Amino acid sequence: MKKFTYILTVITFFSAGLVYGQVDTIRVQDKRLLTQYLKPALNQYLVYFQAPKDKKKLGFSFWMRNIQTGTKNGEKVFTITQNWYGSDTNSYRHVYSINKIADFAPLYHSETVQNKVNAYNWGPDKITGADTVASNTKIDFKLAFKLPNLNWNLDIETFEILPLAAGKTFAINFYDAGLSPPAWVIYKVTGSEVITTLGNEKVDCWKLFTEGEYKGSKYSETYWISKKEHEFLKEEDSFNGGFRYKIKMIGASPDLVKRFN
Repeated sequence: MKKFTYILTVITFFSAGLVYGQVDTIRVQDKRLLTQYLKPALNQYLVYFQAPKDKKKLGFSFWMRNIQTGTKNGEKVFTITQNWYGSDTNSYRHVYSINKIADFAPLYHSETVQNKVNAYNWGPDKITGADTVASNTKIDFKLAFKLPNLNWNLDIETFEILPLAAGKTFAINFYDAGLSPPAWVIYKVTGSEVITTLGNEKVDCWKLFTEGEYKGSKYSETYWISKKEHEFLKEEDSFNGGFRYKIKMIGASPDLVKRFN
């Protein structure tokens, strides 16, 4: 999920260790991510925004993230398609990503925003503009990596496959395609909480937390991920004096793309 048009939290692994103590580093090559928990499904989220200075107004969007499995060049992969809907066509976003099932390493990523296509081929040591994608605005983009990294556009799915446990702190080398170089981002398990889902089910969840500063403004984000199924159920964010909430919808929510296409 994009961090407010994706906030880049630049925290080095060394400084994170000083602040948080023992940190579990999530490296792609270590294959510590529990990818068996990421199942083919259409996951849908209601996202809404509220600013205390405008208490009578809410901003809404609706996200659909469709996870499927397949093969690419003989290797098993996840394909994840995202469609974000807002109040007008300018807010619509289409995202398509391919990741290895074995370690969740990114192979390909594309975004279409306001009819502009940004498409990339993603490897362990570099990312480049995809030269086979028509009208790709990032065809000349190139960035070398010092280390393999994970796709920050797939943070929801990444959180669902973390080896969460009490007292854990993770350093994840995330990259938001086309922007600044990758950065280590710190996420800390701050405890657990039983929450009530939209289906009126009581679910015991881990609470995963991150915080930082962007352009002089502090922000914080908390995620609730179920202990049993590793399911991302809720998110609460605070930034720029406002708040953002994300809630997973029940499975009975219709697939809007199929219904109206």
